[in-house]
Amino acid sequence: MSDGLNPPQRDAVNTLGGPLLVLAGAGTGKTRVVTFRIANLIRHRTKPERILAVTFTRKAAGEMQERATDLLPGKYRKADAPRPEISTFHALCVRILRRHAPVLGYPERFAICDRGDQESTARAALREIRAPADSLKPSDLLGYIGRWKMSSITPEGAMGTAETDREHLAAAAYRRYQKALKNSGVVDFDDLLLLTEKLFTEHPKVRRMEAERFDHVLIDEYQDTNHSQYEIVRGLAMGHRNLCVVGDDDQSIYGWRGAEVTHILRFAKDWPDAKVVRLEDNYRSSASIIQHANTLIAFNAERHDKVLKPARHEGPSPRILQFKDEQDEAVSVVKDIKRLMGMGRGAKDFAILFRTNEQPRAFETELRAANLPYVLIGGMSFFDRREVRDLLAYLRLVADPGDDPAVLRVLNTPPRGIGDAARKALVTEAAARGKHVWDMIESPTSVTGLSKAATKGVLEFRNMVLTWQELSERLSLEDMFHRILDDTKYEAEIRRLYEEPNDRDARWATVEEITNAAASYDTRRKSRKKSPRDRIIAFLDDLLVGNQDESREKEKQLSQNAIALMTLHSSKGLEFPYVYLVGLEEGILPHKRSLEGTEKDIAEERRLAYVGVTRAQDELTMTMALTRRKWGKPRETIPSRFLFEMTGQAENFVKRQRAAAKGPKGGTQRRGGARARKG
Repeated sequence: MSDGLNPPQRDAVNTLGGPLLVLAGAGTGKTRVVTFRIANLIRHRTKPERILAVTFTRKAAGEMQERATDLLPGKYRKADAPRPEISTFHALCVRILRRHAPVLGYPERFAICDRGDQESTARAALREIRAPADSLKPSDLLGYIGRWKMSSITPEGAMGTAETDREHLAAAAYRRYQKALKNSGVVDFDDLLLLTEKLFTEHPKVRRMEAERFDHVLIDEYQDTNHSQYEIVRGLAMGHRNLCVVGDDDQSIYGWRGAEVTHILRFAKDWPDAKVVRLEDNYRSSASIIQHANTLIAFNAERHDKVLKPARHEGPSPRILQFKDEQDEAVSVVKDIKRLMGMGRGAKDFAILFRTNEQPRAFETELRAANLPYVLIGGMSFFDRREVRDLLAYLRLVADPGDDPAVLRVLNTPPRGIGDAARKALVTEAAARGKHVWDMIESPTSVTGLSKAATKGVLEFRNMVLTWQELSERLSLEDMFHRILDDTKYEAEIRRLYEEPNDRDARWATVEEITNAAASYDTRRKSRKKSPRDRIIAFLDDLLVGNQDESREKEKQLSQNAIALMTLHSSKGLEFPYVYLVGLEEGILPHKRSLEGTEKDIAEERRLAYVGVTRAQDELTMTMALTRRKWGKPRETIPSRFLFEMTGQAENFVKRQRAAAKGPKGGTQRRGGARARKG
């Protein structure tokens, strides 16, 4: 069972009961330990379905399920064999809420709204409180609401914590936003966690019911849990106490997203009899890269005591290069990559990592000029594309016509004579009667203010949806999409909106991809137990909740033979033979916001730099510009403190800061820096 595991890994795999903290440093074989442990539990007669493993991305969950199954005897690999429940946090919470949502006043068939629906609801909430147009944009309001929800703060709590006028305005709109969602039977993605936490806190019987489904709970990337996730995990494990959490406090980089590194730091206090296993053997990076990483992260005061130990050869020492300006930096980095590619290295062996979204512009320009293939990781999510949102809204209507955001999205898409005035009349009438917009659509002749043309369009829309509902009894999801596309003449609408053939083809390819997703789901999840509407809801849950992580889109981009440009946050979990960590200057890394904050903020930036360093397998190059343009004018930069720390010159940085604080005396201060060479 434990073949190929080192002693600490074997210790973690063979610890089969009680609280267990596995501190898994970068590149130490964390996934291997988790999957072997799941398989070992099953070998020791724990029923597979009594094991819950939770991680943060669908890709990680899928790999975990596949690897654990491969380690077991043949009977566990059969299609109908019981399996561990391995999923993301959001997917787990959807399943829990589907069973218990009515307890919280939500329908069983609640809808999950996308970003577009959220912005529409936020815009309406701001109108309702008569917020001045320039005071708070819908996206700003959603930023406040997201931060409050990630900290488990309700609308009532937000009113109590608001300090500035803007926060008070946002808190007032938050209350109306949340009320609008609930009245429509809709939740947003943050609600999935917040409502599950609320369910466990306010309804102990429900919590016990959910906890009793499992004998063992495993949590991956525990350092990234926010308050709601922490409480959910505690609620599920407090009875049997068979809780294994795996993570690395040195890679906790999502504080801005609500993650609390204190959860992994205080695990032994939360679970006093916890066993702690440290995985310190790094199989990814060369010894010289590991040395720099260890030296850097040791400057964080609050962390678990551990040191990465390289399992590989020494390798070339990381380079620190300084350039005249950001343009010179980009030119030189691209030139270096081209040189190495000329020696036989593939484009996908290289990654350029940066801290801010503004940095890649110069690198993109130079990569294009050099005719080198590259991908910029990120950009618009597949699920934010107009065509995807339209088609999923139509499908949501088949499952639940009471889904007001879905109704309003496609009511006149493609155009069918239902203009803004008609739309407003339907919404106003529905609000006055305390009903859904669909109730008005079912009898449009009773709605004041609808023209004959609009009434005709509404009836056409109603009849289409009713026909689809009837057809859903016998059609597959794939065939349902084809029928929706035919009835709405959606392809003709794409041709009408987009003149450029390439644009049209790209849009239609997106439609094809969503249809392929439906076909794939039909194949994977055949079930005669589900009603047509429940089958549609399950598909939407699978699709929309999967959109919570960027792994699918990122994996697709990284599969290309191209140089990867990505933020340090996006790079977590990845590795490349050659890494260029660029813009190592005070104000960029560490970011200027952290310089205005506390030592806790600097510590997270240091962890971010550590993540960047440990992405490199063979060679690491760190760069900085001596000047960088601000509002068109070159400004002198200060080398990042992290460069000083990595090279054993931390005291030089402190001296430099003291000198800068005193100001120039009779001339310009002499520039200092970590040992570097000019590019």
